[in-house]
Order: sequence, then C-alpha cells, then structure tokens
Amino acid sequence: ITGKVLVDNEDIYAPNAEVTHIRKKMGLLSQRPYPLPMSIYDNVAYGPRIHGIRKKQVLDELVEEQLKATGLWNEVKDRLNASATRLSIGQ
Repeated sequence: ITGKVLVDNEDIYAPNAEVTHIRKKMGLLSQRPYPLPMSIYDNVAYGPRIHGIRKKQVLDELVEEQLKATGLWNEVKDRLNASATRLSIGQ
C-alpha cells in the first residue's frame, strides 16, 4: 500500500509529525470503544489538556460533567484512576 494520509496538508505518517498537534485537529469515531492506555480520568481529561487546560480543579469539573453527561459518573466515580481499558463495551 502506498500513499499519504494528510490532515490539513500535514502527513500524519511523516517521521517528524507532531502527533498531539494532529490529534487536536481530528477525532476518531469508532463502533467499538478505543480508550487510550491510561486512567478513566486521564482519558476524559485528554482533550482539555491538549487544548491547554491544566488546572486540576477545572479538569476535575470537566471530567465529572462529561461523565455525568454520558451516564457513567455513578458507575466510575470511585475508580477514576483505574485503567480505561477495563471498561466494558457498554460503558
């Protein structure tokens, strides 16, 4: 297979590609969950962090807000530091 995958004219497979910079510009929508290999908290906080939000209190509020919006807060609030890869497909 040959070719390039470009995001805003930037080759995502180039050796010098800045992955975080590219991820800011795109999203992934999959039929199956694809959590990053880190905690539940860090998965939810990933987007705000790469957009410059660093204050823990702000991140805590955003994580709680988003988990409540998805109906997961009550299920995971006591295990936010657990690996997100342990979540079920339904979660």
